Amino acid sequence: MASIEDIKRLKDLTGVGLTDAKAALQEADGDFDKALEAMRKKGMTKAEKRGEREAREGRVGSYVHDNRIGVLVEVNCETDFVAKNEKFEDLVKDVAMHIAASSPLYVSEEDIPADVKEAKTAEFTEKAKADGKPADMVEKIVGGQVSKYFAEQCLLEQPFIKNPDQTVGELVKEANAQLGENIVVKRFSRIQLGEVS
Repeated sequence: MASIEDIKRLKDLTGVGLTDAKAALQEADGDFDKALEAMRKKGMTKAEKRGEREAREGRVGSYVHDNRIGVLVEVNCETDFVAKNEKFEDLVKDVAMHIAASSPLYVSEEDIPADVKEAKTAEFTEKAKADGKPADMVEKIVGGQVSKYFAEQCLLEQPFIKNPDQTVGELVKEANAQLGENIVVKRFSRIQLGEVS
C-alpha cells in the first residue's frame, strides 16, 4: 500500500496530479523507484518540458589541482532528488575538472558581454581588410572567426577533456536525458596561483 508521503513525493517529482501518482504507486506495488521509472518511461514527468523548467536545486562542486588551480562551479537541476544522485555528482566533478584544465572565460555565448564581442569583431574585420580579403566576403569570414574564437572560450562549446569527441554542452545534455531533468551550468570561478586578474 502506498503511503501518503510517497504519493506526495512522487507528485512533486513528476508534476502529475495526486490521482496519477497514487495509481503509479499501486501499479508498482508501492515501490517508489519503480513507480518513478514507469512514469518517466511513459513521459509523465515534468522532464518532458525540462527545457522550460527552472532549475533551482543542484550543488556547488569544487576541484583543486596540484594546490595551484582551484575551481568552484554551480550546476543546477530541478529537484533535490537528482542533486543527490551519483550521476549528477559525477557530472559536477567532471565539469569542475574540465574548467581547471581548459580555462574557459564564459559558460556560454550568451554570457559574453556585447562590448567584448564588438571589439573582437572590429579586430578581425581590420585584419581581414589588411589581409586584402574581398570586401563582399569580409563579413562572412569575420563571422566565422568570431564564432571560433569565442567557442574556444565558452565552457559549453569546449571539447570535454575526458572525451574530446563530445563538447561539455553535449555532456550536460546527456545527463539531462539520463536524469530526466533540466540541468544547467549556472556559473563558475577559476583561481590560478600567481595569476593576476
